[in-house]
Amino acid sequence: MEIRWRLRMAAAQREVWTGAQLRRLLAERAGLELSSASVSALFSGEPAQVRLSTLAALCTALQCTPDDLFEVDTTPVERPAAAPGAPAAPVPKAASGGRSMPPI
Repeated sequence: MEIRWRLRMAAAQREVWTGAQLRRLLAERAGLELSSASVSALFSGEPAQVRLSTLAALCTALQCTPDDLFEVDTTPVERPAAAPGAPAAPVPKAASGGRSMPPI
């Protein structure tokens, strides 16, 4: 699985070309005051993490959805085949007694 940060593309599609423009929109439309350095980091790179409140502010400022800001490749990761005769690796059980969903 791969996640790509598409803030710059989403902003460009809305005629927002600079971090200063984005910073102004965040303040005006979403009430979020970020430093120039923080906006620049979001705008120019791929963050390791994004606070949900920041994500909501970006969506409000750019009038978009999180789908516009992330591109997620959900292709399953292929695991290398086990060597012939090698035992298969055990699949760990969930800590919840084997349930994959919480009880209703």
